[in-house]
Amino acid sequence: MKIKIKMRQTGLWAVLHLFCAVTALADEGMWLPSLIESRIIDMQAKGLKLSAEDIYSINQACLKDAIVQFGGGCTAELISGKGLLLTNHHCGLGQIQEHSSEAHDYLKDGFWAKNFSEELPCKRLSVRFLLRMKDVTDQALKGVTARMPDAERASKISKNKAAIIKGEAKEKGTQASVESMYYDNKFYLFVYQVFEDIRLVGAPPSSIGKFGGDTDNWMWPRHTGDFSLFRIYANKDNKPAAYSEDNIPYQPKTSLRISLKGFKENDFTFIYGFPGRTSEYLYSEAVKYMVTYGNPEKIKLRSIRLDVMKNEMAQHAGTRIKYASKQAAVANAWKKWQGELKGLTRLKTVEKKQSLEAQFAAWAADKPEYNTLLPRFAEHYKAWQVYAAVRDYQLEAFNAIELINYVAAFASLTDEKNATPDTLLKRRLQARTSDFFKNYSLSIDKQTFVALLTEYLQHVPAAFIPPALSDESKKHNGDMAALSDTLYTRTLFTSQEAVERLLQQDKNGLVHALLHDPLFMLYKKSNDFYRENVEKPYRILQAQINALYRDYMRGLMAFQPGRDFYPDANSTLRIAYGKVAGYTPVNAVYYLPQSTIEGIMEKDNPDIYDYNIPQRLREVVAAKDYGRWAENGTVPVAFIATNHTTGGNSGSPVLNGNGELIGINFDRTWESTMSDVEYDSGICRNIAVDIRYVLFVIDKIAGAGYLLDEMNFTT
Repeated sequence: MKIKIKMRQTGLWAVLHLFCAVTALADEGMWLPSLIESRIIDMQAKGLKLSAEDIYSINQACLKDAIVQFGGGCTAELISGKGLLLTNHHCGLGQIQEHSSEAHDYLKDGFWAKNFSEELPCKRLSVRFLLRMKDVTDQALKGVTARMPDAERASKISKNKAAIIKGEAKEKGTQASVESMYYDNKFYLFVYQVFEDIRLVGAPPSSIGKFGGDTDNWMWPRHTGDFSLFRIYANKDNKPAAYSEDNIPYQPKTSLRISLKGFKENDFTFIYGFPGRTSEYLYSEAVKYMVTYGNPEKIKLRSIRLDVMKNEMAQHAGTRIKYASKQAAVANAWKKWQGELKGLTRLKTVEKKQSLEAQFAAWAADKPEYNTLLPRFAEHYKAWQVYAAVRDYQLEAFNAIELINYVAAFASLTDEKNATPDTLLKRRLQARTSDFFKNYSLSIDKQTFVALLTEYLQHVPAAFIPPALSDESKKHNGDMAALSDTLYTRTLFTSQEAVERLLQQDKNGLVHALLHDPLFMLYKKSNDFYRENVEKPYRILQAQINALYRDYMRGLMAFQPGRDFYPDANSTLRIAYGKVAGYTPVNAVYYLPQSTIEGIMEKDNPDIYDYNIPQRLREVVAAKDYGRWAENGTVPVAFIATNHTTGGNSGSPVLNGNGELIGINFDRTWESTMSDVEYDSGICRNIAVDIRYVLFVIDKIAGAGYLLDEMNFTT
């Protein structure tokens, strides 16, 4: 098949047409669904049995209609005609936690609704389907000229994008966005249908859904049943609607068939989901900063936070419930950065990029539009690194203190332009206050305050330390414990009742209280200083660097016309494909591509929380009561494949060549985390929970076999 793309066949667009027709040699790339026809021959050669129209179409029901963006940061898939959604346990963790208490500990014990009436509404959770996407580059760049200043260019594009969106998202329950690709060289419109009545249907206990905890996170082999079930509800017309008891289960255009046939090593697979962010085309100095400073410092700061949480969570069951989701969120990036650092070092990514840049410089020597790019990159990144280092400490130390992060939400109340805080703003702050104190430990926060600010004051250059913080430190002789005692005793923000009383006051009362609160004023003065002296110059430099990337990207495409330049991930729907495959992490070791239930029993340890499986699972395994979910006398648990994934792909369906569900993506191997910057087909692997283990848990462990009656199986 030949894809027909309407674009001007000059310059960049001719190059884009050329690279879209080139077949990839490795399983790298995150491809736009509307352009999947350019990949279809390669996919079919590797085992796909579907057509491009089966995968993406705006004229008929197709696979895209079974995929949703879940909560803005994950993916989920429809597995029944009654709106039943399947995603990861860690994607649904916030909702599971929200409904948990010490009396009803759904994190520890799991949750299973026996009928529609028992399904639990999830506040502030929504999902969205992609209805259609299209290239709107010409409209987005209308009136933009080559010599236009960057600020004027950005303003013009912003206005053009707003006009495009206004003309598209007219129907209630729809959203539209225009997203940049290839550093503002291309623009695509995405139109979504958004559903806001989402209910929790089922979740295994964390001892299954998070089996292995942080120890196993990002690792292989894995034995984690990382799944949870939700349901979309709609009004009587099957349209999006706010929560109502009158709503009914959504009837989708299509849902995924579930394969019980299994698979073997080297079988074709593909993933359909919403990957978050990748940066495959970074300049070498940006990668060098990650390796030599950025990642090591962020890892250190998150280690401090995790140690405090771990100690407190081990001592109190209530604290464990409160901090389960927070701890998982902090630990996820912490461990990812470690693997990324190791991978970029092993692959010598900095050196590879420097070599590419040297070749590019030689090619560009006689091309005025490109021959000054690399020196300008070097100059800008030299200045950028100074502010980036301070920014990392601001985000991972100062702003990571929970009470400071919470107080920041109240800053707009003191804005002179906000003459009368509106009711909506107050309601939002009241809701945030309720959520904050429900999951807050003063002890954890004070310990974190002391440890993080000690690091902050030691490592941020004096010129960038806010005077307000420096003055407070001097008043307390550099003793952060003494400073925390003073602030946490005197601030009203450690008391939910005090904050709720504050929100009942008028504008004058609110402002007076805030401007006399020591913690709020420390935040406000420090943030004002940071915004003006760090964030502002950082953003100016970043905008200048992004403008260079726009030209560099165009230059790379002209320099390497035979290379496949897929766009970086940006939370838009993508397809990645590869095969089930093991790998060699170190010399003389080969990891098989599939784990089984025996591995769970080998790790089972009642004395270790993350490895203490439910007694019911022990009993079922002892009796080998596996039912139809067995293969060769065991139950497959997880598998790995070469699909190119990143954050946001959590919950994505892993599909076989027939487009049938065989697993749920939930992680990457530790050795793969550098794939956001450089993908290595020899070692990069995504990790999925085998759908047969999901069904086994639903059936044999949860006793929720009635849910299986909704599903469509192929054998």
